[in-house]
Amino acid sequence: MKGAVLYGPGDVRFEELDDPNILKPTDAIIRIVAACVCGSDLWDYRGINPVTQPTPMGHEYCGIVEEVGSAVKSVKPGQFVIGSFFASDNTCAICHDGYQSSCVHREFVGGAQATRLRVPLADGTLVATPDVPPDDLIPSLLTLSDVMGTGWFAADAANVKPGKTVVVVGDGAVGLCAVIAAKQMGAERIVIMSRNPARQKLAREFGATDIVPDRGDEGVARIKDLTDGLGAHSVLECVGTQEAMMQAIRSARPGGYVSYVGVPHGVELDGQELFFAHVHLHGGPAPVRRFLPKMIDLVWNRKINPGKVFDLRLPLDQVAEGYRAMSERRAIKALLIP
Repeated sequence: MKGAVLYGPGDVRFEELDDPNILKPTDAIIRIVAACVCGSDLWDYRGINPVTQPTPMGHEYCGIVEEVGSAVKSVKPGQFVIGSFFASDNTCAICHDGYQSSCVHREFVGGAQATRLRVPLADGTLVATPDVPPDDLIPSLLTLSDVMGTGWFAADAANVKPGKTVVVVGDGAVGLCAVIAAKQMGAERIVIMSRNPARQKLAREFGATDIVPDRGDEGVARIKDLTDGLGAHSVLECVGTQEAMMQAIRSARPGGYVSYVGVPHGVELDGQELFFAHVHLHGGPAPVRRFLPKMIDLVWNRKINPGKVFDLRLPLDQVAEGYRAMSERRAIKALLIP
């Protein structure tokens, strides 16, 4: 098979790789129908995370089951399935609490920017759609593997409730999907912090009621102006930088909720400021598996269309251009079709 391999900063190659095989009875092999480039992939691509050896890339995937191990019962060859970037058994005590991305047997699922993929712990990781989907649903179903699932977790962790005010910090694919989730959860006012006209337009389409282009202290002041000086009930941090995290905490009202789902880089919190902020903090790698059945139902019944975050569609063998376009902010998210 062929797949994307990162050799170093800015150096993504599409090359021949070994075919995946069933290694454990709990494995499944899927044929990738669609994959994509994630914003978190760019940390490696830009050299912020060191890459010490050639690394197969990609952790968002959907496809057709080709083969299953002898212990797999919940999915079978021929089914269209979606899975998370963390494999989970979905039976341990942590999974039962809804945190499958911290499953005691979790395994990272990488190498999905390829034509085929081995998925460990298939019974607990993969969820089948009601049937093989029509082509136009595939982009939205693919988002459920990560960005829509992560956006949903952002809203869930920030306790988004009907009639409340929500602020989304970050206008990447996760932030935009978080707008969808907040809308589905009944938020009355959804503010997205964005300076990009194309992303602002899509955020409005997804349900944002207000746009704030300001950042830092100016952005916080604008949120306070919109909320009678109090701050938002829920703030969703979808970036992972120090500036974004502090902007999120300072934009929340006392007693409010702040979720953080952007992979953090250089984030440090001041204990005294946090103490007097009086906010709830909750986040981490999204337990996508918890939300997959609900999200599949919403997409399947065309109630949400998160696939619109893909504004660049490329054949898989042009994956390097997908990385370049996203790194240069020429694209929100690149869809890759084998």
